[in-house]
Amino acid sequence: QCTYLQIEQAQRTHAVVLSRPAWLWGAEMGANDCGVCVGNEGVWSREPLGEGEALLGMDLVRLGLERGGSAREALEVITALLERHGQGGSCKEEPEPFVYHNTFLLADRTEAWVLETAGRYWAAQRVSEGSRNISNQLSIGSDITAEHPGLRERAQSQGWWSGHGEFSFTQAFSLEQQPPRMEAAKARFHAGRELLRQHAGHITAETLMSILRDKASGICVDAEGFRTAGSMVSVLPRDPALPCVHFFTATPDPSRSVFKPFVFVAGIKPVPQVRSPTFLQDPARQIPRFQSSVDRRHELYRRHQAALELMEQDQERGQQLLQMLQELEKQGLEGMRELLEGSVTPCPEELADLFFDCVEAEMKFYT
Repeated sequence: QCTYLQIEQAQRTHAVVLSRPAWLWGAEMGANDCGVCVGNEGVWSREPLGEGEALLGMDLVRLGLERGGSAREALEVITALLERHGQGGSCKEEPEPFVYHNTFLLADRTEAWVLETAGRYWAAQRVSEGSRNISNQLSIGSDITAEHPGLRERAQSQGWWSGHGEFSFTQAFSLEQQPPRMEAAKARFHAGRELLRQHAGHITAETLMSILRDKASGICVDAEGFRTAGSMVSVLPRDPALPCVHFFTATPDPSRSVFKPFVFVAGIKPVPQVRSPTFLQDPARQIPRFQSSVDRRHELYRRHQAALELMEQDQERGQQLLQMLQELEKQGLEGMRELLEGSVTPCPEELADLFFDCVEAEMKFYT
């Protein structure tokens, strides 16, 4: 059972860690125990938005992670399900529908992909070197590694491509008149690319955290009613003997949040403080949907929000709290660096409790 659709089950699925809106089944981003990471963003294209309920892009993120043992496999899972079931349905927990199509970033220890969609059509680009970002718009031009078998025929039949010369997915499928949201995304996309370019050759987890915290570019959003909801950075060593480390904030506005490390091991300690409550009479499940609202905030989120209010009201105490949180994050980063350099070998129990212990430490600061 996905957010809106029931689909056929797979014989076996991978363990996953997910950062997701609490009301739906899928995820904005996450990782699996094979070191595969997937994240998505909304886009609008010339293909009409599906009125009916189908798979959400966020469902496809989770399905790709659960069923894909590599980035390429996750890509194949997502595109097959997209072609079979389509994408559609409201992506927001509100009575007024908010619908979009999706772009995805997929990575594992050895390769990375960008996958972009327009309805059931798609194009994928393998990232062979350097860095790559996405930001609410189509960005794959003529450098296409794989595509929907009917992609060019569709573009030609709609008059979006002449059928001669170079084929660009972005040019063929992008809207001529972009919605304001897409126009704003252009500046963010270019700023993200430039920030990555400035650090070319020496990009670390800290580099990516600082980019995700960048407010001038619009990458970190803290405007009223529209705030960066959660952030994730993963370190995927090429050496299979070393573990992948995934850092999650589990709280909004990364400039005032702590990235906490998570490592897949057996017997991971559950972390109820970052699990949102469930409801028997859930307005997201009842038809018609979203006719009422419920408080889905988990315990860490509540305490973090209270701390944000304090930071805004009492600058001095807010600054002290921020410094303590930064110190906590630094300790986590240093511990993970030692682990990845092989200078320390923590016992599996320590790694199983790692994310729980970091959340507990953060909660103590808030009280």
